[in-house]
Amino acid sequence: MDPLLIRNVLPVPLGAEEMPATDPVDVLVDDGVVRRVEADLPDVADARVHDADGRWIIPGLWDHHVHLGQVAMTTSRLDLSTARSPEEVTFFVQERLSYAPDKPLVGFGHRSATWPRKPTVAELDEVSDSVPIVLISGDAHHAWLNSPALRGLGLAPRNEVVRESEWFEAYGRLEELIGREATPTAYRIVQAEAASRGVVGLVDFEFTGGADDWTERWAGGADLLRIRMATYADGLDAVLDAGLRSGDPIPGTDLVTMGPLKVISDGSLNTRTAWCCSPYTNGDDLIHPFGYANQSVAELRDLMLRAHRGGLEVAVHAIGDAAVHEALLSFAATGAGGSIEHAQLIDPADVPRLAASGLRASVQPAHLLDDRDVSEHCWADRLDRCFALRWMHDAGARMHLGSDAPVAPLDPWLAMSAAVHRSADERDPWNPGQSLTAREALAASTDGWGTVAVGHPGDLVLLDADPLADVGDSGATSTHLRQMNVAATYVAGRLTAPLLH
Repeated sequence: MDPLLIRNVLPVPLGAEEMPATDPVDVLVDDGVVRRVEADLPDVADARVHDADGRWIIPGLWDHHVHLGQVAMTTSRLDLSTARSPEEVTFFVQERLSYAPDKPLVGFGHRSATWPRKPTVAELDEVSDSVPIVLISGDAHHAWLNSPALRGLGLAPRNEVVRESEWFEAYGRLEELIGREATPTAYRIVQAEAASRGVVGLVDFEFTGGADDWTERWAGGADLLRIRMATYADGLDAVLDAGLRSGDPIPGTDLVTMGPLKVISDGSLNTRTAWCCSPYTNGDDLIHPFGYANQSVAELRDLMLRAHRGGLEVAVHAIGDAAVHEALLSFAATGAGGSIEHAQLIDPADVPRLAASGLRASVQPAHLLDDRDVSEHCWADRLDRCFALRWMHDAGARMHLGSDAPVAPLDPWLAMSAAVHRSADERDPWNPGQSLTAREALAASTDGWGTVAVGHPGDLVLLDADPLADVGDSGATSTHLRQMNVAATYVAGRLTAPLLH
């Protein structure tokens, strides 16, 4: 690819002591790497020249927690995110089936933790006992199915939802039941939308698929972003047998590399299965009022040790404070490196342990917008420890932001805004003492790259406004981040989102 010369840009300072740029510079990218950052660079032979006209430039943004296949499939699934009861869900399902009565139905997005009662298989059977109905919760940790769907996925009859490990295993068989949804074209569309928001890379925690699938997608045109492909326990042997280590390129692709082993060590808040040190404050109806671990300590550590010995990092999903504590102990016991995913609830004593461990705190701030009410319902006695971003930052933890899309939108500006403002409506910020500054949130969204400099990858984003600008009152500041306009996105010097107009 020919060199890229971007003229007239203002680098956004990401270091804590750096001052804003006052004069524009030019940025030269060659062979996918930033080679020069200076004022008035001379012309370069055969270079593509883009005049940014004084816009701001930042390193490309990363989303460190995405289920990309599910994001690609949500466009064809019934949106149930607004449903407030089982009755509302069945109404929406009946309405959709009235248009396609013979087609299996998949819905996504319901959150049942605050519903007045539990949903049942029987009431979905009343809607249809012949067409499979699969309704995946907004946190993806349970699914509400009717009897045809239970049979089609090889699950035992029951009258309640399918949760946690049993659901994750069944999810891998969903394509056999309903057909293929996530085509390479669907992946390409999702990547293009992400690039339009300044995303240059993501960590893909999809439940199914592997290296061969990414080779096929890449050949089919899903080639706009850098991808770190995770594996789960059921795919670990294949990865180890192939000799793939974290960071190794996936054959047949340019920008896909092997990522970590993903272990889901506990559940979620909305399913009330996150493993906590204290019982749920609304857990009288729960068999496990503290939530629970999805595997024993021995099983968790065996997986981590096998991955570590095979050269893989480990990403441990840990939402409850008991799960976070055990994850820290298990990383220390096995010597594995990697990340704790979510850390939605954390004991104050574990914050310095997390920082000292060198592990990444991979957090999803936009969840606090959705989980504010359910946290007050389920964790009323520990709200000060929810999404403790300020504690983690000040302790020195390596913080990386993400979305957990499709649980939250694949939008880094929404995540940053949530981290800074901790409110998305007219209410005051939730636990504002745990907020990050805009600079801190942006720095946690660039995969560790600071202010654009020589030697950085040619993953760059041009913005129409300064993301660190002081624009007045808190409401305006919140809008400023959430409505940030991306003028252009480059991955390794390649334009992946529309060039500035």
